[in-house]
Amino acid sequence: MSWLRRLTARALQHQRFMARAFSSSVRRSEINKVYPSAEVAVKDMKSNSTVLAGGFGLSGVPDSLINAVLANPSITGLTVASNNAGVDGAGLGLLLKSKQIKKMIASYVGENKTFERMYLTGEIDLELTPQGTLAERCRSGGAGIPAFYTPAAFGTVVQTGAVPLRHNADGTVAKFSEARDVKVFDGKSYVMEEAIKGDYAFVKAWKADKLGNCQFRYAAANFNGAMGRNAKMTIVEAENIVEPGEIDPAAIHLPGIYVKRVIQSTVPKGIEKFTFAKEEGADTSALGKGETANKRERIVRRAAKEFKNGMYANLGIGMPMLAPNFVDPSVEVTLQSENGILGLGPYPKQGQEDADLINAGKETVTLKPGASCFGSDESFGMIRSGRIDLTILGAMQVSAKGDLANWMLPGKIKGFGGAMDLVSNPAATKVVVTMEHTDKKGNPKIVKNCEFPLTGPACVSRIITELCVFDVDFSHGLTLIELADGVTVEEIQAKTEAPFKVADDLKPML
Repeated sequence: MSWLRRLTARALQHQRFMARAFSSSVRRSEINKVYPSAEVAVKDMKSNSTVLAGGFGLSGVPDSLINAVLANPSITGLTVASNNAGVDGAGLGLLLKSKQIKKMIASYVGENKTFERMYLTGEIDLELTPQGTLAERCRSGGAGIPAFYTPAAFGTVVQTGAVPLRHNADGTVAKFSEARDVKVFDGKSYVMEEAIKGDYAFVKAWKADKLGNCQFRYAAANFNGAMGRNAKMTIVEAENIVEPGEIDPAAIHLPGIYVKRVIQSTVPKGIEKFTFAKEEGADTSALGKGETANKRERIVRRAAKEFKNGMYANLGIGMPMLAPNFVDPSVEVTLQSENGILGLGPYPKQGQEDADLINAGKETVTLKPGASCFGSDESFGMIRSGRIDLTILGAMQVSAKGDLANWMLPGKIKGFGGAMDLVSNPAATKVVVTMEHTDKKGNPKIVKNCEFPLTGPACVSRIITELCVFDVDFSHGLTLIELADGVTVEEIQAKTEAPFKVADDLKPML
């Protein structure tokens, strides 16, 4: 009867196998990563962890998770990587005030006075990082790439290790950043940057299902995807939690394999800068008033002539953002915003603003037909690789050889933002500076050598002021090519520190 025993044993073995298979399939179909609240989701969070927090300005910020950490004061000593630290009283600004953050890794301090004060008085460490580099450091960390080379920040204090990491209470520097390795590829210099590895990632999604699959909305994608792919423990707060299958597979921006926990977002979305379209004509109120407005409008009108049909362009904060108001209707230009928009439209009418639609200046905007939205890591890939034809930026100083300084004044700190990336490929992207010819004290802003820390060396190819237009040759210096009405070459010489040549065919500035 041994054959019967063997048959019975095989039958029992098959039964056990099927039971295990069935149990496994049931468990898989019942995967549910949804937690009852943000407080429960962060309950086991450890102090001294590295946290990656999505968001740009107030868009796409995981406020519910931040508030849950704030409510648990035992969580301290955090290192937080995020583009910025929110504003006073909102976002990561709350954790700065509660002193639960010991170090920030960010590209921009912006208008957060608490952040600026704490950094300059030694209450917090700051690893200031170019915006595109920050995005790529987060993306690389999640892709198993320990380091990479980037053209951004070559020839600046980032590369040389001269960025203050920590200050003393009296404002003196206690510790500087580390110098970067540099290698040359195809005749161009690149800076090595190490990836960031996160213990936790706080992500804000528009939709998430129980399996952790996420969909972002418009510019709220920003850093959320790159950071969500990075951490050991990715926690997503979603505006809408849906059943598996309710998000189109092609619309999933962050697959569930990266996500451990999902919670319902409970904090209303905020808007940092409400900016609206005028009912009639272009809104030039940002230019100021009186003679200041006249000077700046002259600059902006001339800058608008830099746009050529079919261009892809990126515009800096301030005057550059107003240039499209004066572009000839026959010229079609696609505007890119480094927080993840291609096809930027005008400001919205009042009442039609959307918290998920902001530009790099955190202003409310719209999208043009045919626009696309994506994460910050992809946005800066477009920029560094030279897909952007033109960028127009403001400046504090420009040197005779086209060096640009536009991110820091003594005693003040705003941050790099995306400027170091935008000027990192001048062979492909034309860099135009718009600025007033002198500072408020009458000192020249076009100088022999920049006194302020550089955004990029030998990168500016044209300078537009209210008085004139200069072309820049990186090897031979400045050439005056246009003069504003009523301005003489002698006046330009008196107000310009850098030497320059006068073009044989000097033209009027129109």
